[in-house]
Amino acid sequence: MLESLWGNPDGLTAPEVVDLLADRHLALTTVHTVLDRLRAKDMVVRERDGRVFRHRATRDREEMTADAMLAVLADSADHTLALSMFVRSVSPADAEAIRKALGGRRV
Repeated sequence: MLESLWGNPDGLTAPEVVDLLADRHLALTTVHTVLDRLRAKDMVVRERDGRVFRHRATRDREEMTADAMLAVLADSADHTLALSMFVRSVSPADAEAIRKALGGRRV
């Protein structure tokens, strides 16, 4: 569902989400429930648009990915070891991206 919202930054109504995910045969009530749960987790906001609510993701996919990575890292018994193992396992291109994100400092 977030995938649909990320692809539509102006937001979607629940019926529009149902239409976009027609291949999944979701009931409108199911979509409403999932959107409400995502809203409770501050992952989605809703704004009134006439007689319906328009839903938007609060963060983009990359921000949510970074949050998930940080949560897993924080859950590690040895934060430094887990981080070191991760950094050693990335591709050369990802290692370069990490260097750039750190402002050119050696990793």
